Amino acid sequence: MSGEHLSARSEPDGRSEWVGVVGSIGPKVRALRLERGMTLQQLAKAAEVSTASVHKVERGDMVPTVTTLLKIAGALGSPIRHFVENDATGPTAVLTRFADAVVNGPVTITGSPDRFRARGTVARLAPGEHRPGLRRSGETLLLVLEGRLDVEVAADRYVVRAGDALHFPSGLEHHCRNSGDVAAEVVAVDVPEA
Repeated sequence: MSGEHLSARSEPDGRSEWVGVVGSIGPKVRALRLERGMTLQQLAKAAEVSTASVHKVERGDMVPTVTTLLKIAGALGSPIRHFVENDATGPTAVLTRFADAVVNGPVTITGSPDRFRARGTVARLAPGEHRPGLRRSGETLLLVLEGRLDVEVAADRYVVRAGDALHFPSGLEHHCRNSGDVAAEVVAVDVPEA
């Protein structure tokens, strides 16, 4: 099946369902790899498969064997069913109540990575609290809802106050600190490189 172009079409034998499942394996692998902050090489090494194989699976150029998919799933810390379940019947949108998320945060406020590229979190940083940023390819958008956040991106420093936003490439070294006297409530949205 390697290299075969798959397209979902309605067929009486149920082929469209399994074609859709097979076609979703690659995007699900890529989404989880990016969520975990792993490179192709890191995933390949952890799964004990070639980097080229992981790349082909993600692009949909190769359908992995069950053994390869088990290795990749294990390296990503996900059950194999995540990659083969047909989630077409899932909800169309994800609703998060900010009040609950901020009190219990930091929590993810976006949908599953196999359906959405962006990953958002909401958190409350106590006065003096410091958080290092994860370096990965893509972009980060920080929005301060309350309080103040001092953010360093590469060699530049920014003061982001309530109502302000800061947008920067996620691959740059970055970290933030609440240097104010009150808690800072922050929304962070990471969009991996396409």
